[in-house]
Amino acid sequence: MRALLTVPFILFVACLPAAAQIADPTVTINDKFVERIDIGISTNEIAIASDFSGADITVFGAIDRADELLLATFAYDVVVALEGPRLPTTVRRKERVAGIWVNRHSIQFSPVPASYSMSSTRPLRDLTDSMELASRDLGIDNIRLVPTGNIGDGSRLTEFRDALRRIKQIGGLYQRDPTGVQFISKALFKASVRLPANIPLGQHQVRAVLYKNGEFVMEKVVPLRVVKTGLEQFIFNLAHVHSFIYGLIAVLIAVVTGWLGSVIFRKD
Repeated sequence: MRALLTVPFILFVACLPAAAQIADPTVTINDKFVERIDIGISTNEIAIASDFSGADITVFGAIDRADELLLATFAYDVVVALEGPRLPTTVRRKERVAGIWVNRHSIQFSPVPASYSMSSTRPLRDLTDSMELASRDLGIDNIRLVPTGNIGDGSRLTEFRDALRRIKQIGGLYQRDPTGVQFISKALFKASVRLPANIPLGQHQVRAVLYKNGEFVMEKVVPLRVVKTGLEQFIFNLAHVHSFIYGLIAVLIAVVTGWLGSVIFRKD
């Protein structure tokens, strides 16, 4: 954090709106193994109200056809990740020119998870090799950040990628718990993943990935919907679906408020 404050420029992220995609539960299986993984979550929908301060999602799972000897020797590992909607993201670098801070450089990345919370049975570096993790976008450092458009000579690409990850973590949107998945009874496990207070709306997904002695066995994905509720939902829909009417109402409220203020505080 101290290093971030002492650099002579400012990095920030701008997320562009994108349509939510409804994802059905899906599985990816390595036919080399007979083990299978199944998961369930404590809720399929999170309702956001004005007093929402974050929440923990509990994920329960089981490994079917697991070898009891391998279970006893901790040969199985599970990674659980909660990913937010993927949004195109722009990182801009500010520099001071003639005493004024202005945007001098920027890089836009193809859609990346707006939020990411991960738990695992043990640190990822002890679980499998980095190439396997990168191929499945497991871990904050392994999320693929693919630039789009003009990036110049690419010399600043690593710097901007690191800045994006750092800003997401500082804002609480990217989190990890290297020992957050726990086996509670032989092949049964549970994990807790965190929804921050500033969680983006839309379709999220819970991913559970099973490894056996460092080799990929199976992945299962379950959808999770995050929505506004009550008055917040009404205002959100009005502003995004009926923007013209929302604008008229805002202007009318401003006019009425100004008139009432002039009447109440008028000096005779």
